[in-house]
Formats: sequence, C-alpha cells, structure tokens
Amino acid sequence: QVTVVESGGGLVQAGASLKLSCAASGDISALGWFRRIPGKERDFVGALIWSGMRTIYPESDSGRFALSGNNAKNTVYLQMNTLKPEDSAVYYCAASLNEGLLALRLPAGYHYWGQGTQVTVSS
Repeated sequence: QVTVVESGGGLVQAGASLKLSCAASGDISALGWFRRIPGKERDFVGALIWSGMRTIYPESDSGRFALSGNNAKNTVYLQMNTLKPEDSAVYYCAASLNEGLLALRLPAGYHYWGQGTQVTVSS
C-alpha cells in the first residue's frame, strides 16, 4: 500500500512564496499535484516522473510554479512563487504507477492520494 502525505500549506500574503512537500511510500512512477477550489474540479498543477526526472506542467502554466524532487526520499516539492489570491485552494498530491504524459494530467491517472493541504493567499 502506498501512502502520500503533503505538507507546507498555510496562509501567506499575495506576492509571497510557498513550498509544498509531498512524501510517498512504496514503489511509484510519478508524483503529481492538483488543486481544488471549492465547487470546482481538481486542476492539474504539475507532475514529476521519476524516470529521467521529467516534469510536466499544464499548457496554461504561468511559470510561477516549479517542481523538484528527491528520488531517494520519494519526495516531490512544489515551489510556488508570486502567489495570488486566486491560487488559494486545497493542494493535493497524488502518486501514479504509470508514466503516461497525458494520463498524468488527469486525476484518473493517479492511484493514491494525499489528504490535501490548504493554501490561502490574502490580498
């Protein structure tokens, strides 16, 4: 059984930076981040594929978020810069057993989910 645990959320002011961490147990192929605003579907934020340490981001990526990872620790980090109030959401980390670039952009491409961590950006 794979477990996924996020950490690092909190309340920050607009323009600040925040770094989220996601640690997973077990043998997985990729870790991804999604976020959900109340009443909306989960949006893909990015994913890191351990094979080759490849990162993928949404096509609409603003360049403010960046993924990095430590394969030895099975941990992925989401660095979020120049945060805006519209970035406020629950951020979820998820683990996938596959490496499909299209599948990893969708919640259905993941097999295990964390509980989520709240990020609130005040104006």
